[in-house]
Amino acid sequence: MVLSSSLKKLSLVIGIALTSLVSGCISSKKLVYFQDQVAASDSIKLMDRFVPTVQPGDVLTVRVSSLSPEATTFFNPPSATMPIDRMMTPTMTALPELTGYLVNPDGTLELPLIGKIAIGGLTTAQASDRIREKLKDYLKEPTVNIRNQNFRVSVMGEVARPSLFTIPNERITMLEALSLAGDITIYGRRENVLLIREVNGQRTFTRIDLTNRDLFRSQNYYLRPNDVIYVEPGRARVATADRTYQLLPIAISALSFLAIIFSRFK
Repeated sequence: MVLSSSLKKLSLVIGIALTSLVSGCISSKKLVYFQDQVAASDSIKLMDRFVPTVQPGDVLTVRVSSLSPEATTFFNPPSATMPIDRMMTPTMTALPELTGYLVNPDGTLELPLIGKIAIGGLTTAQASDRIREKLKDYLKEPTVNIRNQNFRVSVMGEVARPSLFTIPNERITMLEALSLAGDITIYGRRENVLLIREVNGQRTFTRIDLTNRDLFRSQNYYLRPNDVIYVEPGRARVATADRTYQLLPIAISALSFLAIIFSRFK
């Protein structure tokens, strides 16, 4: 009889704890992206794609090919001889050691024999064309492939896999970056995502609401090198953390109470 009464008390304690845990339910409306009313078929005109240009401090992988294989190796650093599929890793969880050509503060790139070539402000395609023209004096029918190793974006906060991501094709949208990070958790604030960006030597901070479709019309749809996305935790996450610390003593007390009861009936 005593054991039965004790178990009833313990069940009451556990029930109160569970009730407290589930009381902080999250509204499903806060979890839905792009809630604007749309027809069965609809469209939105996107902003023009952001095209990055070479900037001082960038590290470029320059891979040269030609009909003169032996002479070609002279222009390829060790990293450029690796298969390009191995170099273009879609995600990076840690900063790798960058190997390649560093763009000088004056926007020039220095190559063997050729010397300095001004490529600052050019796209990688334009830089490839300029280097290829210079190489025609040394190689037969050269081709040049350039990848910018500095195109990275960071995703932080309430996402499944926060990380730093290296983007091999120099193009990524905010939605693609969040997908790489495993999407926003149910505790993240979709209506208040923070985008941190460097513009003309200054940091800009922009709040973005993913529960409507304005993002597709925004210049923030396409990300830029070194962009940081921060997903703020909502009240439910804070409340859950608070309740965890509040209920921990109750759980310990309940377990201790149960241990004492069973020890008496051994």
